[in-house]
Amino acid sequence: MNANVAIQVLPHVATDEETVRIVDEVIAYIKSTGLTYYVGPCETSIEGDYEELMEIVKNCQKIAIQAGCKKVASYVKITYAPEEKVLTIDEKVTKHHQ
Repeated sequence: MNANVAIQVLPHVATDEETVRIVDEVIAYIKSTGLTYYVGPCETSIEGDYEELMEIVKNCQKIAIQAGCKKVASYVKITYAPEEKVLTIDEKVTKHHQ
């Protein structure tokens, strides 16, 4: 693992219910990748190989559009260290959830 990302997908739709439905579809896609992930209240974090994560970030936009929104905004944070270890999700948050 040489990277992790945090992605917040914001579909442009009329209701909170529709937002939740579309975001749930994006999260289902992230789960289907088999990578380690953590769903938070405002974003989902994923860890893995940089190239694979960039493909997932790209696909999250497409999933949201396929789910029914005409426009989507996303905020993405990336940690990438091709030659070093990056902190895992567990290393970052486990101590706060015990």
